Amino acid sequence: MSSKLKTETAKGVLDASKSGGVHGGAYFSLKHRLFRAVWNVVWLVFASWTPPPLHPWRRFLLRLFGAKIGKRTRIYGSARIWYPPNLEMGDYSVLGWKVNCYSQGKIVLEDYANVAQYVHLVTGSHDIDDPSFQLYTKPIRICRHAWIASDAFVGPGVTVHEGAVLGGRAVAFRDLDAWTVYVGNPARVVRPRKRFDL
Repeated sequence: MSSKLKTETAKGVLDASKSGGVHGGAYFSLKHRLFRAVWNVVWLVFASWTPPPLHPWRRFLLRLFGAKIGKRTRIYGSARIWYPPNLEMGDYSVLGWKVNCYSQGKIVLEDYANVAQYVHLVTGSHDIDDPSFQLYTKPIRICRHAWIASDAFVGPGVTVHEGAVLGGRAVAFRDLDAWTVYVGNPARVVRPRKRFDL
């Protein structure tokens, strides 16, 4: 495994050559897994079924479990947040219906960032050249006024710069330029977006 990947897996991820991840062993510590188990039960029982207007209640639960949540954020009950301490949401940002926020690594939504329904934000992957299939993580950042449209996929290490748009079902494995519209798999530029601020 490369030294770059070792650096990226140093925080919270077990060494798969020792834990036996490829043979069914754990990629995260027992403490980490127990925390997630409690979190999943709490979200299932107290949040997953709640009607859309109860955003303050869901913000409270996420903050209770270590997420950094700004004012007036909208997080829907059907969204799945894998590990709340790795989630940071700025003011007026949105996690839509059935978003898969796979926060094995840090995911940041800046102010006014909008992640639409069924989107996948995935910070973890595996070193395919390592016989231990080592898990590694890279952060995702969705900047101000960026919009990730329905059913799109944002991969590990991607920054979606200010005002960028990733169209429906598009796939981004590279950074998206500011105030630019992308579509397709892999995501490609289709046009600039008019700049604005609030």
